[in-house]
Amino acid sequence: MGIEIEQPCVELSKIAVSNTHGEDSPYFAGWKAYDENPYDEITNSPGVIQMGLAENQVSFDLLEKYLEEHAEAFTWGKGVTSFRENALFQDYHGLESFRTAMASFMEQIRGGRAKFDPDRVVLTAGATAANELLTFILANPGDALLVPTPFYPGFDRDLRWRTGVNIVPIHCDSSNNFQVTPRALEAAYKKAESMKTKVRGVLITNPSNPLGVTIQRSVLEEILDFVTRKNIHLVSDEIYSGSVFSSTEFVSIAEILEAQKYKNAERVHIVYSLSKDLGLPGFRVGTIYSYNDKVVTTARRMSSFTLISSQTQHLLATMLSDEKFTESYIKINRERLRKRYQMMIEGLRNVGIECLEGNAGLFCWMNLNPLLGKKPTREGELEIWNAVVHEVKLNISPGSSCHCDEPGWFRVCFANMSEKTLEVALERIRNFMKRMTDTKVF
Repeated sequence: MGIEIEQPCVELSKIAVSNTHGEDSPYFAGWKAYDENPYDEITNSPGVIQMGLAENQVSFDLLEKYLEEHAEAFTWGKGVTSFRENALFQDYHGLESFRTAMASFMEQIRGGRAKFDPDRVVLTAGATAANELLTFILANPGDALLVPTPFYPGFDRDLRWRTGVNIVPIHCDSSNNFQVTPRALEAAYKKAESMKTKVRGVLITNPSNPLGVTIQRSVLEEILDFVTRKNIHLVSDEIYSGSVFSSTEFVSIAEILEAQKYKNAERVHIVYSLSKDLGLPGFRVGTIYSYNDKVVTTARRMSSFTLISSQTQHLLATMLSDEKFTESYIKINRERLRKRYQMMIEGLRNVGIECLEGNAGLFCWMNLNPLLGKKPTREGELEIWNAVVHEVKLNISPGSSCHCDEPGWFRVCFANMSEKTLEVALERIRNFMKRMTDTKVF
């Protein structure tokens, strides 16, 4: 806002003046610190290294090579017919070729253990839009969704800001590796009831939670049983659907529904995007897959506010329809993420830092609880976070920004940088831990 204009007291909407966006969270503050002083190996080596952004950059070369070898993906062919068909207005169903390709890729990334109907795929401009759109459909302002902790800090914005819907945390802890339990589900539901808040559904992130851990089949079955008994909805946010170690470790809710012959399926809705699996967050490609006909129809109508460009759909339809490429990409990408994960875990372990054992995602859940002493507090956690961001120059996310009840946990992303930059980050952590040891902080 380069032009300075006197700001009169003109009333704005409740959304405009609401503080529910969550932008004052340390999660976003860390981003700001990075934006103001970004690390660059050549031009700014003392800068802040971005470890708070869950981006997958380990396989860009595979995507670039594919596009170099398949010009048809981003051209319209000879003549003007194809160009005009795609340049003119598309209805909000999206290109049939792309919905078909997306359904096929969703099956492939889940190891072929679940089937998806292209006619139930609703396209949105990213998973952010998909989650908000579903919230609008499933709940009224003042209602609530139950969400297991720790959860993605952006949910405060995505689920609450414009919808007026509340988030009631399902409190999970390290005693069972932060897995959801029936007791925690019931406690959250009763908490909402005590606030006279109507619960409309449960939203789980599998495995796109900050933990980098896939949810066990038995836990998913318990959650499905819970929402059935309470007659509410289940949203399964499966943004990153591939396990780092094995495709069989990830269990989609779609797989369970298929095994149960789609009993109670009308209350289940899946959110998916290509941001993590293909590393294309800038393409803004998300989907809602619902087993409820009314939700599909309504979501498709509302998706007119979040359409994906026809050019993007055309390019990705071509790429995702090439099963030879997608099979190779999934295999190599998974191997590279596993290598990067092990590099991160071993580097931290060498300086006495343990992480929750993970098997998926683009991040690890790092435990710095020993630095907090005998009485760990949220304030102590934020002191460590402040030192790491502003002195060590690493943007990591404190567990409190993910609504974790146990102080001392931090989300650290490892797939959004080169191995060389990751080595620099690990060296900074080593130096930080040595300083803490020398000053007898713990």
